Amino acid sequence: MSGEISPSGKGPGPGSSPELRASHADRDRVVDVLRIAAGDGLLTADELDERVEAALSARTLSELAPLTADLPPVSATGAVTGVEVKDVVRIEQAHSSAVERVGRWVVPRRMELAVAWCAVTLDFTDAVITQDTLRIDVAMAGKTLTLVTRPGIVVDTDGLQLLHSRVKHRQAQPDPATPVTLRVELVGHKAHGRVVVRPPRRTLGQWLLRRHRSRSAGD
Repeated sequence: MSGEISPSGKGPGPGSSPELRASHADRDRVVDVLRIAAGDGLLTADELDERVEAALSARTLSELAPLTADLPPVSATGAVTGVEVKDVVRIEQAHSSAVERVGRWVVPRRMELAVAWCAVTLDFTDAVITQDTLRIDVAMAGKTLTLVTRPGIVVDTDGLQLLHSRVKHRQAQPDPATPVTLRVELVGHKAHGRVVVRPPRRTLGQWLLRRHRSRSAGD
């Protein structure tokens, strides 16, 4: 089927070898498939942590393949057929509970944030992305606007005017081998509070793996 990728996240290629070395992009694609499967209820939390840990430590493509062999393939964007993508989503809220877009939500073509004194979190970790650019028109006062990214997503805050506010980027150095799948452009103004751009928090399995690698490097 056109537009589909294998569970390992790579399309079929002539002469491919199962012993090819896995790149960071290969591991990230498998982790994306695992997270989508967990969001659909196909994996338990324990299974997700176990497989993500194995994916992050995999050295070859043959080590990655079994991790998604029992899962259905997903499209290159992680989208499902027939998904409705809205042209504009407007969020208008004041002095209320936090606004959150988390899990497998569909990213619109444009967003408008008219928010006062309530926190906003846009988590793109498992979001369904169908276009390469998202413009967010910001008119926000107080609290924190948080954008949680994943590999391939970049956030541009150059068009955002700040008043008694600041931007904090916690994104890791991008891997040149990972293509940009979504560019998020923030425009408008943010008064008071913060804008935070960060990757998803590590699971216990990922934390233990990083700790193990740090100890091994010190031996």
